[in-house]
Amino acid sequence: MAHLLIVEDDELLRDGLSAQLTLAGHRTTTAEDGEVALARLAENAFDGVVLDLGLPKVDGLTVLRRLRQRLSALPVLILTARDGIEDRVEGLNAGADDYLTKPFNRDELLARLQSMLRRASLPAFGAVSPLPSPIVHGSLRVDPVLPRAWLGDEVIDLTQREWALLDLLVRHSGQVVSREDVLAVWQSEPGEPGGGASNALEVYVHRLRRKLAGSTLNIRNIRGLGYLLESAAAP
Repeated sequence: MAHLLIVEDDELLRDGLSAQLTLAGHRTTTAEDGEVALARLAENAFDGVVLDLGLPKVDGLTVLRRLRQRLSALPVLILTARDGIEDRVEGLNAGADDYLTKPFNRDELLARLQSMLRRASLPAFGAVSPLPSPIVHGSLRVDPVLPRAWLGDEVIDLTQREWALLDLLVRHSGQVVSREDVLAVWQSEPGEPGGGASNALEVYVHRLRRKLAGSTLNIRNIRGLGYLLESAAAP
């Protein structure tokens, strides 16, 4: 199964998470603070990260931002006691793929991790098999399997969820994609407690718009229906 890095300063919780994920078939490595986490990430290849925000030495958001500079596609689940909407938005904007607050349900944690890992088609280390050709939409190319895309020759830095959203919009270019369609691809429950992925969707759409800025592409919000990827003639 997956090799996961657990970054948590509470020793009891850290050991409990490691035991639960090991029982679920995963291999785990732990870090008790942000400094150790960055060292682990520099020394090892991981398939996913479970990250607390309130860490000593180097805080969780700083760890996440530094991680994203080098490992843009590595799945990251934030697991934290910070349950405010501002904290959730800040974590997602920093590059997290999912956000779960403490106290949490064990089965929900495992389900979210499994869903997140399913989206990670690129192994953390090793050879990659030949892949289908990218999907082309004007100057935009989207890899249909791996979490990556290009505008012209420029690589777009995407998280797993951003890539899944962009891939869906490109595949249905000229058609309205509903919120439910996006949530189904993310394999999340639209009515989960606290809004979850449904509340986060606007954050991801906003982030994608910024990453497409300067191109002729735009993600338009069709009120009451969903989202439409459209292109305008270059000026």
